Order: sequence, then structure tokens, then C-alpha cells
Amino acid sequence: MNSCVLLAKIVRSPQLRYIQDNQLAVTDMMVEFESTAPDSPPNTLKAVAWGNLATDVQQQYHEGDQVVLTGRLKMDLQERQGYKEKVAEITISHIYPLSSSTGSTSDNNVVDMNNYQSDGALDTEDDNEPIEGVNLDEMPF
Repeated sequence: MNSCVLLAKIVRSPQLRYIQDNQLAVTDMMVEFESTAPDSPPNTLKAVAWGNLATDVQQQYHEGDQVVLTGRLKMDLQERQGYKEKVAEITISHIYPLSSSTGSTSDNNVVDMNNYQSDGALDTEDDNEPIEGVNLDEMPF
């Protein structure tokens, strides 16, 4: 099964278009994520959404938003200046906001990882039992 999860920042706003044959919506955008190699610039990747998800992505997400993408990773061969080059692309099946370019978070209890500070939610002296009233298990995926 081809499935991946990617924490990324949108670096080119979603562009909505329609397939001519059956007017199916498709949105594509560019996202960037941290490189695994130290001192390397971030990697960029094309992200594509189809159908109703495409229109939702175009309406709700903008350049600068941090998101969690789940979907299928695909490799294409593209010819550039006489050379064939492999280009990666993710076909989005789900998208979750982490933060927006305006700095606000949505009402779905998603934590902005850039501003997250651990407040000792686990009691380390009592066998790592959760402190009453703190629930870190409300993940949207």
C-alpha cells in the first residue's frame, strides 16, 4: 500500500482548475518540508487534490499555512532540456491544518508545533500517569 504522511508548509497557494472532459475539479500547490540532511535547504513537492477535496483545499488553505498531508506518493518522468528527470508528487487524500499564515489556529484542537511548549502534561514522578484535565490524545487523524 502506498501511503505517506507529510508535515509541510504551503509555499505556492492552491490553484483550482477543471478537467475539460467531465468538469472534475483539481487543485495543485507546492509545499516544502525539512530536509533529512543537516544544513540542507527544505525540499519542495507538488501536492494535488481532486474533486470536492480540491475545492475545499483551494478555499481554505493559502501560502504560508502549515499542514499535515496524507496521501499517495507518485513519481513521474518529465523531460527537461533533453533529459528525463524523476519528479515526485503527492496525491492528497486528507489535509489537516497546523497553523495559518495569519498565525491563528482553527477550532479543531490542532496544536501549532512552532509555538508548542511542553507544560509537563505527564507526571514523571508517578509512572507517567496523565495529569488530570490534560488530554493530548485528541489528534484529528
